[in-house]
Amino acid sequence: MRDFAYARAAGPQEAVQLAAPPHARYVAGGTDLLNLMKDGVQEPDLLVDVGALDLAGVQSSPEGVRIGATARMSDVAADPAVTAIPVLAEALLAGASPQVRNMASIGGNLLQRTRCWYFRDATAPCNKRAPGSGCPALDGVNRWHAVLGGSEHCIAVHPSDLAVALTALDATVNTLRGDGERSIPVGEFYLLPGSTPDRETALHPGELITSVDVPTPGRGTWSRYLKLRDRATFEFAVVSVAAVVRLAGGVVREARLAFGGIGTRPWRSPEAEAALVGRPLTAATAQAAGRALVRDAVPRRHNAFKVDLVQRALTQLLGGVR
Repeated sequence: MRDFAYARAAGPQEAVQLAAPPHARYVAGGTDLLNLMKDGVQEPDLLVDVGALDLAGVQSSPEGVRIGATARMSDVAADPAVTAIPVLAEALLAGASPQVRNMASIGGNLLQRTRCWYFRDATAPCNKRAPGSGCPALDGVNRWHAVLGGSEHCIAVHPSDLAVALTALDATVNTLRGDGERSIPVGEFYLLPGSTPDRETALHPGELITSVDVPTPGRGTWSRYLKLRDRATFEFAVVSVAAVVRLAGGVVREARLAFGGIGTRPWRSPEAEAALVGRPLTAATAQAAGRALVRDAVPRRHNAFKVDLVQRALTQLLGGVR
């Protein structure tokens, strides 16, 4: 790890001012960033500590829940306003380990970097880490990589469980930057890799996540999160499914589906949702939604199994709707 400067911000505005230099980074829990720094994958000149800012609360209202960016994952998962939204609480508890959840912040979780081993190996080429150097995953070991949303420059999968649940919930990410505040729908927050895989979010340099707004699901709405992984804890999703579904008279009136482990960003599937809405929720309907989801999938040598696995996961999860 090379030398870097450190500053503790007294408030959000000061944090944004301190982080103005291009190679400054925010740190709260540090559970991902510090590992990247130790491995030489990220080398910031300045760390701006925002962990002590007054951005850690969870506030509820009839319209929804506002979660502070510096709130710890474990605290948020235990909050009654969050446990009332099962897909959100389950996604939080599925992430990392209890020890990491006690340290990791909500904002940091949303900004964690991919677990692609080529990205994490500072000696390997990687367009996400060093634009123009190449993507060894395309023809290399790609079991963990995306079958949707990839490009000739990158097929790294996004790792956050929380981001998948927030995508299904139509959440909004609130931020602060030098010219003021803004709110970014989570569906617009994460970017496809295209030809610029090094740019992963819509954030501008120095922009600070301050909170996340989660709308209250409508009355009669069912929600769950299913994560399939290689081991029971401290493991990232091979595939995951977040579902928010409203039934009336045995017919699906509303469906929001998001997926992890298969896309280069948390993957929302309007095609799969359209296959459900207006139809009775049967195994056949769920299977049709799964086929719509993977219609444009581009499987590779080691990850082709995900195409079938995610369809099975979706069918399994929707089988529990009541």
